[in-house]
Amino acid sequence: MKSHFSALAALSLLAATAASAAPPPLSLERLADDALENDRVAWDFVEGITTEVGPRQAGTEAEARGRDWAVKWLKANGFAGVKVEPYKMQTWVRGEERAEIVGTFAQPMKITALGNTASTGAAGLTAEVAYFPTYADLVAAPAGSLAGKIAFISHDMRPTQDGSGYGFAGPARWTGASLAASKGAVATVIRSIGTENHRTPHTGGTTFAEGVTPTPAGALSNPDADNLERMFARGKPIRMKLTLTPSVLGETDSGNVVAEITGRNPKLPPVLIACHLDSWDLGTGAIDDASGCGIIAAAAKQIARGDRPLRTIRLLFAGAEETGLWGSRAYAAAHRGEAIHAGIESDFGADRIWRFDSNFTQSAPALYQRLAKAVARFGVAPSQEVATGGADLNLARESKSAILDLQQDGTRYFDLHHTPDDTLDKVDPVQLRQNVAVWTQVVGILANEAGAITPGA
Repeated sequence: MKSHFSALAALSLLAATAASAAPPPLSLERLADDALENDRVAWDFVEGITTEVGPRQAGTEAEARGRDWAVKWLKANGFAGVKVEPYKMQTWVRGEERAEIVGTFAQPMKITALGNTASTGAAGLTAEVAYFPTYADLVAAPAGSLAGKIAFISHDMRPTQDGSGYGFAGPARWTGASLAASKGAVATVIRSIGTENHRTPHTGGTTFAEGVTPTPAGALSNPDADNLERMFARGKPIRMKLTLTPSVLGETDSGNVVAEITGRNPKLPPVLIACHLDSWDLGTGAIDDASGCGIIAAAAKQIARGDRPLRTIRLLFAGAEETGLWGSRAYAAAHRGEAIHAGIESDFGADRIWRFDSNFTQSAPALYQRLAKAVARFGVAPSQEVATGGADLNLARESKSAILDLQQDGTRYFDLHHTPDDTLDKVDPVQLRQNVAVWTQVVGILANEAGAITPGA
């Protein structure tokens, strides 16, 4: 009996010794620093989904395969509550795409259809081209002046670190076709909304105003738009044959993939971190936005290696962002009334984060300064800009939650955006890890913040 108690005592001593020898959980700072040097999770996600699924156009079978792949990946990486929240959407797909100058200066041009536009029919259409150097010139065109013509909007974009050139050039794609159609145009071609000079046209969605019948519309590559401008400089009428045969599949299935790192107090409002899982169909969607999903998932998993966070970290891999924010709107509708502690999205590529914005810089200055100080070592500067959040943060905006923007370097983003060049080789692993490190630090602080954050610029 004595030897039995001695053995139990020895086992208890060994257990106590082992427990005392176990390393303490890594601090948030150590976790972020480790991500900077060693993270492979984000790369694993981006490499995996672009290799095994590829393009993931909204509402299609390819997007469904992307959701299935992401669910398996999240479960394999230890996330809780992994599920798909389905919704219905109207789905547009591209068909044949050709543009050629006929008659004077006859030659082919590289073009891609813009989302939500109409078909020319298989035979195509041929018409005189009306040239508008800028969107403002199209606005000034008289009503009815484009009857029977193809409008060409050559509204160019310049590279900027903060991506602000998109706001200047974007209207040519967003509403140019609608405006031209309202003035009688039978079709519209635009200079691609992009900053490179490759013969790779940029796609993207467009919208038609109520009462305006959709017309065929496409984007020319930048070199082809340059060439068309030179043709007009010679003072001769230009005619184009345009063949674009997209179609509308009608209502199809899409869905959002959600997952979480469950907090110690799951009753507290969660930190919502978002990206979008769909992509356009021309490339494999590595930059836009597989890298964003890899970054947020890697950061959440890295945080989970330390002490369990106070608040739940909720991941939203939104569907169907590219063709009209279907996933963001569906998620906001499904979760309306739910409180969100703070929302952040990664949807601007994979290059380094250089600036940090919030919508509580003035209303919660101590927290803002704490966050800014925590990411300074990664080369991230504070700012006075007011964060408005990414496209998939509708719920955070509607609930008037705290929002942060971790601004990535956009200097080369619009070289790749919505093009066939959006592929894995454009992702820089070193800059990708810097994103994960910054996200780990910021999300970790927010997930352990006990008090509510009051937005107020």
